[in-house]
Order: sequence, then C-alpha cells, then structure tokens
Amino acid sequence: VAGENFDQSPLRRTFKSKVLAHYPQNIEWNPFDQDAVNMLCMPKGLSFRTQADNRDPQLHSFIITREDGSRTYGFVLTFFEEVTSKQICTAMQTLYQMHNAEQYGSVCASSSCSMDSLASSIDEADATSLAKLQRYNSYDIGRDTLYVSKCICLITPLPFMQACKKFLIQLYKAVTSQQPPPLPLESYIHNILYEVPLPPPGRSLKFYGVYEPIICQRPGPNELPLSDYPLREVFELLGLENLVQVFTCVLLEMQILLYSQ
Repeated sequence: VAGENFDQSPLRRTFKSKVLAHYPQNIEWNPFDQDAVNMLCMPKGLSFRTQADNRDPQLHSFIITREDGSRTYGFVLTFFEEVTSKQICTAMQTLYQMHNAEQYGSVCASSSCSMDSLASSIDEADATSLAKLQRYNSYDIGRDTLYVSKCICLITPLPFMQACKKFLIQLYKAVTSQQPPPLPLESYIHNILYEVPLPPPGRSLKFYGVYEPIICQRPGPNELPLSDYPLREVFELLGLENLVQVFTCVLLEMQILLYSQ
C-alpha cells in the first residue's frame, strides 16, 4: 500500500505502482528516469475498482524539466483492466474482511457494547450503518469483478497534446477491441517511436495511427510557441471569473498556486 491510507476501504486505497515496460530502453538526449516517470504517470499510485465503479479512461499530461532547463512532455492515458490473478482477488477479499472487522469493532465500541451481548446492544442507527457498510463497502470474489489501473504513456520533446491523445486513445481501443487491429500492436508503437519525425518549424505532419490519420502542426520561428492544450477545458475547470482573476495575477506578476486532487 502506498502511503498511510489504511482507514480507507481497500478499493479506495492506493497501492505502489511500477513501470512494466518502456521503449526504447534508453536514448542519449533523454535518459529514462524510471522513478520520475512512474510517479508522474500514477501520482496517486495503483488503484482498484469493481464493475460498480466508473472506469472511463482518463488522460493527463506532465512536464519533466532537467537541470539545463530542457523539457520533455509526457501524455498518459489511464484505464482499468480486469484482474485475472486469483491470488490478487483473494488478497483483496481478505483486505475487505479485515477492514470490515475493524469497522464493526469501532461501531461496537462507540455503542459501548460487550462481547456477551453484541446483538442486543447495537442500536438501530448503528445497525443501519453496519448494513450500509456491508452493502457498499464490500468485495465478494464470487460476485464482483476486480479491475486495476494501468497507464500507457508517450514522452515527447514537444507538447503535441492533441496528436498524442489521439494516438493513445486509438492504441487503447486496439488493445480492448474484440477485433484485432489491421497490423500487430508492436508495428504501431515502432512506427511512432522510430519512423514519425518531428515536423520542421512552420510545417504540419500527417501520420497514421491505428485506425485514423493524425495531424500535428509546429509553429514557425516567428510565431507564438506551441500551445496544443484546449482553452475550453480551462474555462470548464476554472470558470470565467476565476480565469480572469488568474490572468490578472499573471499580468501583475503575482505568485500563483493551483491546488488540485
């Protein structure tokens, strides 16, 4: 378990994650920092879900700034895949049994009940809370399907957010589709890593993803720097008044701290 979150139910806890594979193994201009990439891909750690939870894929990005000021950009698609290991499923059920036993004990303690008369001393409110606990805070290996979070990430020298997003979504669809893609998955990964060049300044580049072509455009030397992030999302997340306030603070050169879960 990552962090001190044992008070949370097992499905709400986070667990230690690790990099399963990365390609290429290393490149001179951008040495692979496994710990940094692992933390930035899964800042909250590994998490589990069941069929009752929302498991929609989510995309986020990060920046790695090196000592010389150079930057590399990461784009991460997080999704949930079914846990096929019976050992892990059994361990999750055991965690729930331990957790619910502790919760049951705390409810009894708050009711000042003795071991001799558990049933008679728990009042109606505590009984209701226990019923909710058993109903919403449980994992049954015979009834529930367990899912675990997983990431696929692209690390690039320029922030081509839309192109990376489209490629990762197409790759995810190929992985989860009942029908196999036209070519093996490795060929698409090899293509984007070794055969798709960076577009020259002021030019556009069109390359093929798994299902559809993808276009990315690089500003010219005298144009504004590349900003491929949709402004609409900023307005949706912050709201108009907050965004105006942030922009005002930027113009006044004030220090700005954005705090988010």
